[in-house]
Amino acid sequence: MSKYTKGSIHPSELREFEDSRTGTQIYQLTNDNTINHNLYFLTPSFTPDQENLIFTSYRSGKANFFMVGFPDGNIIQLTDGEEIHGYSGVISRDGTKLYYTEGAAIKLVYFDTFAERVLAEFPGGSLGECSVSADEQFIVTAMKRDGKSHITVTATDGSGGEIIYTSPDQTIIHPQFHPKHADLIAYSGDPAPRMWTIKRDGTENRLLYQHNNDEFLVHETFLGSQDELIVTHWPYSLRRISLETLEMQTISDFNAWHIASNRAGTKVLCDTVHPDIGLRLVDVETGEHVPICYPQSSCSGSQWEKDRYAVAEDWAAAQQAGEREKSLSWMEMKVDTVYGPQWTHPHPSFSPDEKLVVYTSDMSGHSQVYVAVIP
Repeated sequence: MSKYTKGSIHPSELREFEDSRTGTQIYQLTNDNTINHNLYFLTPSFTPDQENLIFTSYRSGKANFFMVGFPDGNIIQLTDGEEIHGYSGVISRDGTKLYYTEGAAIKLVYFDTFAERVLAEFPGGSLGECSVSADEQFIVTAMKRDGKSHITVTATDGSGGEIIYTSPDQTIIHPQFHPKHADLIAYSGDPAPRMWTIKRDGTENRLLYQHNNDEFLVHETFLGSQDELIVTHWPYSLRRISLETLEMQTISDFNAWHIASNRAGTKVLCDTVHPDIGLRLVDVETGEHVPICYPQSSCSGSQWEKDRYAVAEDWAAAQQAGEREKSLSWMEMKVDTVYGPQWTHPHPSFSPDEKLVVYTSDMSGHSQVYVAVIP
């Protein structure tokens, strides 16, 4: 019988050290010879009280969610699922439960009892990561089913879910609710054009910026609670676009990769690669950026060495064409070498008090979860 099961408790794996280049204090929270990673960078991995951190680990033999007391508390297994999307988890605002997707279902698990609840099911579908509305009444997810990409919205009270939009010709990924407007969703389309918004009821589907596959825009998210998005023009610059005027502006000319804003919209956190100049903190007004630490992760993915989106020839070269057709996006591909594997990317995100950064690195030989203290 496996020692890993729902509710199983395991000792702290904490290791503390200082970054060799910046002197930043680092907490290594996992030390297991499997894949371990933080939640997706569009959502916090810390609970609101900052006493616990939620992460994904394959130590049970498949992706499951775990909770660790920060910094040196026990590690507790929260789920024991068969098809959990390891990047789908979103912590509730009261810090008592986790919303996530498993196969064709949107679920939640309570941290105190480990009880699970199915909020909605979409038979035959493959669901992506969750985003919760500002009033926490709805969850948005992307779904691939019957060869089409869809946006689904599910009520958090368990009263059901529905498909609000089906794309005629794009793969839909990374839908996310606006931090302030509970009825506004931004989502990504692949191939280009990338950036869209839509209302929660499926109306007002709106293209924000017209471009082709040679303008590699990626990893867009909201600039705090402002009516703007930030986006990477890979590998050249960090940009911002107004949702009102659709005016695009450059914040800073450097290779910002995965990006996350603070709540005020004054700072942007990012990782970098090609070259790897560490985790950076960007001043939105001036564009100046400073290093926090150097994760030294392998940052895999052949496409990140290019300045355009992957096309058929790239997938074929990586012998990924068949797996690509079955997956919602590269995030679900078990052996993706075009854009991943994702768990080799740092994917940094802020702590609730915005004084700490959570990230992933495989510098030890296996992907582990780290927390850095912002200098």
